[in-house]
Amino acid sequence: MKVLVAAPQARYDAFSAENPLRRQCELIFCDREGSEADFLAAGADADALFVTPITPVRESLISRMPNLKLIHSEGVGFDLIDLEAAKKRGIYVCNCAGCNAEAVAEMSVMMMSMLLHRVLRGDRMVRLGLQAEAVRELELRIPADLACCRVGLVGFGHIAQATARLLGAYGSSVCYWSRRRCPEAEAAGVSYLPLPELAAACDIVSLHLPANAGTRHIVDEAFLARMKPTAYLVNTGRGALIDDEALCRAIRAGRIAGAALDCYDPEPVDAGHPLVRLAAEYPDALLLCPHQGGIAQSAFRQVHGMLFSNLGRVMEGGRPEHIVNGL
Repeated sequence: MKVLVAAPQARYDAFSAENPLRRQCELIFCDREGSEADFLAAGADADALFVTPITPVRESLISRMPNLKLIHSEGVGFDLIDLEAAKKRGIYVCNCAGCNAEAVAEMSVMMMSMLLHRVLRGDRMVRLGLQAEAVRELELRIPADLACCRVGLVGFGHIAQATARLLGAYGSSVCYWSRRRCPEAEAAGVSYLPLPELAAACDIVSLHLPANAGTRHIVDEAFLARMKPTAYLVNTGRGALIDDEALCRAIRAGRIAGAALDCYDPEPVDAGHPLVRLAAEYPDALLLCPHQGGIAQSAFRQVHGMLFSNLGRVMEGGRPEHIVNGL
């Protein structure tokens, strides 16, 4: 079976070199940011396509890969894959649901803590030789820590559940909103709030949703207006969840205290992106990370196990797991 991989070969050498299924396949590697022409030149006859969550897979590519049976995201995200085009062809589209939950949850909580403890400002002041002044600032306005905060999780999938477990260990009060009520969450002490109430009640709002037509700009002007002026926004979900211009206005107006982001719309961002420009204006209020939450050894071990497990099922004529396009 021939597999076109739009991801670094070094990663596969590190995390799947010993997988017996890998040795049964021909893996063709190409640049994840390559053009459709590059992909087709490398492996138009491939039976499977492995892509990163930020690699577009459009109908124009799918239609020119006649042998394709499986398109697999290396991560949780699949919003850049044309699900309907694949479904019409009978091609499975799968993701690695839950693969990076613990790693992204750790990142989410770390970002929350950095905002609360004003780490960006402290780092900047120490580099300027102003350590004593930095300490005096903190003593004049002692920051809250996670034990003092109510954290609202928007979405309650694998990553949000892992985040809730970590926050529980810190003593945070945790609530959630999702379109489906989760009795198991409430049994574990994570209370449900309608979305407008969650926005208004929480010291930190953390986003854990996929990007789709129903969630795009779920954090908009009205949502941000409900948040406390002392509250923070954290996004390790998808950049499209936030109306960037509304967020910029909210921070400039002091309607929220700040934000920590690990994803953007579109990606990759450049120096002209409104959030990058905003960070230059408000260096202490905005923490920008390069979409790194899932880049962790534990996550990639799970990812590669899932990729080749599903590939093996398809090779045997079976049905893979974590299908996201309704086949």
